[in-house]
Amino acid sequence: MNERVIRPYASPGAEGDADVIDLAGIRVPAQMLRRLVSLAIRAPSVHNTQPWLWRIHPDGLDLHADESRRLTAADPTGRNLVISCGAALHHLRVVAHASGLLADVDRFADPDDPTLLARVRFTPAPPPRTAAADLRAVQERCTDRRRFTSWPVPHGRLNLLAQAVERDGGYAVPISDVTDRFRVDLLAARAHRLQERDAAITAEVQQWTHRNAYDGLPADHLPARAPVPDKIPSRFDEGLLPDDGQEVESGDGVIVICGDDDSRASWLRAGESLSALWLTAVKDGLSVVPLSQVIEVPETREALQHQVLGDLAVALLLVRIGWQPISRGQLAPTPRRPLDDVLMA
Repeated sequence: MNERVIRPYASPGAEGDADVIDLAGIRVPAQMLRRLVSLAIRAPSVHNTQPWLWRIHPDGLDLHADESRRLTAADPTGRNLVISCGAALHHLRVVAHASGLLADVDRFADPDDPTLLARVRFTPAPPPRTAAADLRAVQERCTDRRRFTSWPVPHGRLNLLAQAVERDGGYAVPISDVTDRFRVDLLAARAHRLQERDAAITAEVQQWTHRNAYDGLPADHLPARAPVPDKIPSRFDEGLLPDDGQEVESGDGVIVICGDDDSRASWLRAGESLSALWLTAVKDGLSVVPLSQVIEVPETREALQHQVLGDLAVALLLVRIGWQPISRGQLAPTPRRPLDDVLMA
């Protein structure tokens, strides 16, 4: 009998696993699927809410939206929640392939269950040559909100990031025109001012800031300075993270992740695009900060679509890209919920 048992790539603890799941004829250690989920949930999420739930079953993995973690004030439609889950889905696809499993994704597989975002099945496949770099990028990826250096991000680099999104099936537009970039900065500042005046939104930000050891935004990951008159201000309060960068004109770049429409399917794909862009940026030494405020405010979202994108696509997320100083140490990833908290029975 020619029986194949898939073992996780670069995961030495799996050899002793007794529990094996039969995935369509592929025998996979149950601990391997747990390991894949533990890496997938390293994905970015709005306010580090980690709004996902996973179920391991005989056919593979299911990804569900955890509606209890939706930001009801800033994200009433659940757009940011689904985008966050899309990023985790792409992380899963990447780490599975690096482990010798190709993910076949059925998105929105059950119309009667709106929380089921994706059903994932696996087939054996040789890991790509980039497997080690892909896993390292997933493990090192973090959101560093400290000020970027003034070194400009060349347009060619932004185009390469947009191409990484397109190769994954998404759509991203680098903002290279000076006038368009000025408009984006104005819209970001406008969205920030409008949300600052919204008591429910500011209370929600407070709720997810300095929250606990497992989710939200800890003080040691927020810059230790009061907000400065920057082109794109931060919505978060002063933290404990040293940020002694000079007040200089930033050379950062901006990319808009887009969709054909403002549907849940487009939101999920936008999250996958965010992950594809971010992991590519990590390998290139670039730092990424997602900016959702412009999209959260209807006035600025519509202006971004009309004035910058010319109504050729629907804007779903703004992403800021830049360089961290060479002398600055690597920021540790933000904490994550225990694995058993995100695995459904």
